[in-house]
Amino acid sequence: MLDLALQGGRAAKRILCIGAHCDDIEIGCGATLLALARPGVRVDWAVLSGTQQRRAETRAAMQALLRPAARGKLIFGDFPDGRFPAHYAQIKEFIESLKRQVPTPGLILCHERDDRHQDHRAVNEFVWNTFRDHVVLEYEIPKWDGGLGQPNVYVPVTAAHARAKVNALLRAYRTQVGRDWFTRETFMSMLRMRGIECRAPSGYAEAFHGRKIRFTGF
Repeated sequence: MLDLALQGGRAAKRILCIGAHCDDIEIGCGATLLALARPGVRVDWAVLSGTQQRRAETRAAMQALLRPAARGKLIFGDFPDGRFPAHYAQIKEFIESLKRQVPTPGLILCHERDDRHQDHRAVNEFVWNTFRDHVVLEYEIPKWDGGLGQPNVYVPVTAAHARAKVNALLRAYRTQVGRDWFTRETFMSMLRMRGIECRAPSGYAEAFHGRKIRFTGF
């Protein structure tokens, strides 16, 4: 397994996470954020839809995952769940506004391009259309209609980070715990499977799709 280490520069200072729904960021990259949130790193979150109750859950999850010094802006949109393609122009403007609110992020984490949820795919399209000179990694979300692909970027995480991610999800998102897929077993099994694939020392990892990565380490 070949390691590509990112050191210094913008990538070590500011991370922008973008999710269609209130729990997407935590499900897709919560453990990675824990691994990256070292001193000097600031993490901004943008969530495009969610009721007031769900937004409160997102705030609680962000507080559980990130130390106060690492918490950046938490930006919400008001787009209707499941109807993103019908609001193309408005969502385009929302994503464009993130460039003004979160200047020069060194890393952007967003939904995977081939995700089978229409809202997730729409977010991916707008991100790539707007952020043309950034490192973008696309996270994955388990769901009933499948769609998990073959990722090519892995972030090994510690067992403590894996547990902290899952604990934050289950404690913060009380509106979701009755869903049959929203379980500790679901999230830990994803972390374990990706950990096996990249031979993570702890046995746990999160995986991403890296569409464009420029290597300048020589």
